Amino acid sequence: MNLEHLNSEQQRAVTQTEGPVMILAGAGSGKTRTLVSRIQYLMDDHKVSPYRILAVTFSNKAAREMRERVAAQSKVDLGALQVTTFHSFCARLLRIEAQYLGLSRNFSIYDASESKSIVKSILGKYGINQKELHPSSLQYYIEGLKNLGYYMGCSDEETLEDIDLDDEYFKFFREYETELHKSNAVDFGSLITAVLNLFENFSEVLERYQRKYQYILVDEYQDTNRAQFRLIKLLSQGTKNVCVVGDEDQSIYSWRGADIRNILDFESVFPKYDLIKLEQNYRSSKNIIEAASHVIGNNVNRKGKEMWTDNEQGESIRVLECRDDKLEAQFVGHEITQLIKGGSDPNEIAIFYRTNAQSRLIEDALRKIKLPYRVVAGIKFYERKEIKDLLCYLRILVNEKDALAITRTINTPVRGIGARTIRKIEDEAIKLNTSLWDMFHRINDHYDDYKHLRLSTKVKSGIRSFLHILTECQVALTDGTLPSQVYEKLLAESGYLEMLNSEGTHEAMARVENLDELSNAIKQYEEDEEEPSLVGFLETITLDSETETGEPGQGQISMMTIHGSKGLEYEYVFLVGAEETVFPSYRSLEDGEDAIEEERRLFYVAMTRAMRKLYICFAQGRMLWGSVRFNGPSRFIDEIPEDYFEWDKYEGAGVLSGHKKTRPSSSDYDDFSQETHFASDEVTYVIPETKATYKFPEGTNVAHQLYGPGKILSAEGSGGDEKVVVKFKDGTKKKFLVKFAPIERL
Repeated sequence: MNLEHLNSEQQRAVTQTEGPVMILAGAGSGKTRTLVSRIQYLMDDHKVSPYRILAVTFSNKAAREMRERVAAQSKVDLGALQVTTFHSFCARLLRIEAQYLGLSRNFSIYDASESKSIVKSILGKYGINQKELHPSSLQYYIEGLKNLGYYMGCSDEETLEDIDLDDEYFKFFREYETELHKSNAVDFGSLITAVLNLFENFSEVLERYQRKYQYILVDEYQDTNRAQFRLIKLLSQGTKNVCVVGDEDQSIYSWRGADIRNILDFESVFPKYDLIKLEQNYRSSKNIIEAASHVIGNNVNRKGKEMWTDNEQGESIRVLECRDDKLEAQFVGHEITQLIKGGSDPNEIAIFYRTNAQSRLIEDALRKIKLPYRVVAGIKFYERKEIKDLLCYLRILVNEKDALAITRTINTPVRGIGARTIRKIEDEAIKLNTSLWDMFHRINDHYDDYKHLRLSTKVKSGIRSFLHILTECQVALTDGTLPSQVYEKLLAESGYLEMLNSEGTHEAMARVENLDELSNAIKQYEEDEEEPSLVGFLETITLDSETETGEPGQGQISMMTIHGSKGLEYEYVFLVGAEETVFPSYRSLEDGEDAIEEERRLFYVAMTRAMRKLYICFAQGRMLWGSVRFNGPSRFIDEIPEDYFEWDKYEGAGVLSGHKKTRPSSSDYDDFSQETHFASDEVTYVIPETKATYKFPEGTNVAHQLYGPGKILSAEGSGGDEKVVVKFKDGTKKKFLVKFAPIERL
């Protein structure tokens, strides 16, 4: 295989095939090209069968692209390549080995909303209202356990050290898992933990897959959680031929469970490993790369890289100081207008912000001057009501025990079977230890035996109609009818399409168009797969909808959070809201240095998306938490040496105060305290006195909207400066500024 198209370190990353290898791939360093070449090299030069290579990444899009590139270069069958995501790999393995865990192979995969439905049901059973325990808090707790790799019966010592099995939350976790099992279902996190269960408790299963996969590659390793780390550790113990590729400087998903320790502690698990650093950047100008390197160099928790590039020096970064957030938005709109007039492609322009709430003013400004834009990762197709309804119908066809799918569809369209009636039938099913589907059949076939339920004739008719429609579609599937044809039959005979057509509103017609697009999606799946099945389609779209983000649209400016920008690149990038308490966020300032380091990594990611020109904007005054706040520029701006930027003040109406190479001194912002009244010729802000909502003495029981119940360990300050340390049920401790913290007494 000819490797002349790779630089020396990329070549080393390709040819070092034996034993554990860590590749630290900096931003824009040609990581994907290197990975594709490594897989090709194993097959072409080492004659390794594609069935013996497992490559895992985090998005289906990335997996597809890598698979297609390898297939194109190596002339191998696309279907033979084991390039997939963690969740897809585990889902397929679980389909084969499900019987070990008491599941059937046609199990359902529940998404986040369906998971929450189970959580709400459990809380309702115990008579717990949302003030006592919000469903999102319990769901967050359950997800956290699974990110750590916990499952019922888990005996991994490191995992158990991080978990309090006596926690009162734990009983809810146990019930949640029981409900999943009763419905022959797993949730997204369970896909990983179920395979861990298999590998750790059924040695013959683990050994079988260790023999099967001689070489393992993990992309975006910095995004792995502890469960995924354990999975790779177990799977690679056979040959030790594991290659992980990542960048600790781009580890920005701790809130999803990603653990930077997986990179930093790799050598403790694989002591005899090779470390390869891809430090040449092919994306950005020298100015951008060197400035970004100075910023990230302030982090302590990193392996360390010296990024460099042969690209041109490029333009200076422009730091824009605006009087308020409205002028910041106005500047962005004005500057983009000038770029487009100068011939720049709108598709190559992006606006990044730290939180979604910051997008409103930018959107208003762009609409006002009629600039086309799209908000990346808006409402997703598969989360729309009508789509979820029809997908639930389809799920019942392959898994009759799917109770959530049944309760969602039994009265959609209306069949006279209300929530109270469904609950009555569910209770009877529980007494008889049978599924809801079987209970419907019993009522339909032996109605006289269930007269004590006092079901109306309308209910009986509705049940009969529901069963008839679905049974006919099941027969069609069994007879070999294509999934798309079964879908069309279901759509027509269920009455769903008729319901929307009879409504006749614009919204209803838009829903009809969405349902038509779902039909197109099924047909496209059938064209792409050699052996299409309804189970396969449902699995594909469930995993896609959970992991994918949007792609920039044609002729539109892209707007997104910085988290949403990961893996993307643009000629021009506008980073807005670069102020203390905004970026880094006020929450990170309270949480300590590790949180600030993650914020710095996020800032680094934003900077390194820019290829040609980077704008960093901040406002002297910004509306936050119901009042105007005055914050100085972000500390991350201060970490950029003056040689790399020009500092401007935007005065409005396209007027800049002129370029200067030096930043204002910190004393220039001393007057911008939280209580200052800001005045100008055009606008006056009056900041009302901020009062602490509560006073929380030590020992007070509280509830946080995200973290759930906890207890105050200590309190300091008073009034608007009151700060508290809270210990939560999972053992974590957080420090909050009371006036901003969403906490209340229990």
